[in-house]
Amino acid sequence: MKTFTRNIPFSPPDITDAEIEEVIKTLKSGWITTGRKTKELEKRIANYVGVNKAVCLNSATAAMELTLRILGIGPGDEVITSAYTYTATAAVINHVGAKIILVDNAPDSFEMDYSKLSEAITEKTKAIISVDLAGKMCDYDAIFEIVENKKSLFNAKNELQLIFNRVIVMSDSAHAFGAERNSRKCGQAGDFTCFSFHAVKNLTTAEGGAVVWRNDLGLDDEWLYKQYMLYSLHGQSKDALTKTEKGAWEYDIVNLAYKCNMTDIMAAIGLIQLDRYEGLLSRRKEIIEMYDKALMPLEIHSLQHYQEDFTSSGHLYLTRIPGIEEAERNNIIFRLAEAGIACNVHYKPLPLLTAYKNLGFNIKDYPNAFSLYRNEITLPLHTLLIDEDVEYIVGKMKEILKK
Repeated sequence: MKTFTRNIPFSPPDITDAEIEEVIKTLKSGWITTGRKTKELEKRIANYVGVNKAVCLNSATAAMELTLRILGIGPGDEVITSAYTYTATAAVINHVGAKIILVDNAPDSFEMDYSKLSEAITEKTKAIISVDLAGKMCDYDAIFEIVENKKSLFNAKNELQLIFNRVIVMSDSAHAFGAERNSRKCGQAGDFTCFSFHAVKNLTTAEGGAVVWRNDLGLDDEWLYKQYMLYSLHGQSKDALTKTEKGAWEYDIVNLAYKCNMTDIMAAIGLIQLDRYEGLLSRRKEIIEMYDKALMPLEIHSLQHYQEDFTSSGHLYLTRIPGIEEAERNNIIFRLAEAGIACNVHYKPLPLLTAYKNLGFNIKDYPNAFSLYRNEITLPLHTLLIDEDVEYIVGKMKEILKK
């Protein structure tokens, strides 16, 4: 008798006819690069988050790197981030010439060890990149208390840094668009917050990202927005849309910058996704609650997405299987794959990766991050899952764990 096997991908994009029709309209409009659609998406993101301005770019990575560059962070500076994250978070620090400082996790926590974060701040520290892993916001009250306590160590290098006059907090919120903690929406907690709209994210533009900043920092919003425009378009004083105005071809290159703008094709997808977003978040919550109810009796540990003081975006369902090591974890993932269930691991701590070993990092210095990693399995979590898929995944997990 043949055993029934489903085919459950890990995180496919949830694209409907509405997104496709909006892209077709954009293609037929004659304007497909950065233009009115991108500007509309920026305004709607800012409104959704509750800030004055948003900048859409081609990735969260670009958003983080340009923020560091605009802040004037570079050689001789240090930037602190988590050892338990994807490479993009730390690589941007290296890209601007600053030194990467990695902090271990707290024991049995996907957040940084905040006592170690405090110890890592020196006179060279210019920024902290916090990581809102899986869609759950970090404890920003704890982070800013540490930053304020270390304020005397901060040495501003330019006028923008002097406005802060303390270590600047940039949130890698690639996973957390739509999350809330302590009555603040993601984008209102960190000084700067960078979102990802990559194909696997809750809200997608195929590729893409955005950066927002708080309203209460005393920043010149228009000036700062202009800096992102310059840095993302070769330092050109006019964007392509502005240059199409009658007789407006003239432009200048004010600095030798980069090319990482969002296109209107990408923005067209994002506008429809944003229309649908509350429903997408609601479905993710339903799936997480199904997983939690079924897996709790198995003593599988999972990241808590919803409590009284926080609501996650529900981006990833992180589990930990007590009492197993890497080889057993990998075997479980293989067995699930045989059953048609694609799983993942979030994340391999940075000190385990060759590029970071070459920078001198050693996983022995990050025992809590390694402890999280060695028995972590990320189950499929996306809005194309039906209830029967979740039941099938849970059933296969039970079968495999019994063996």
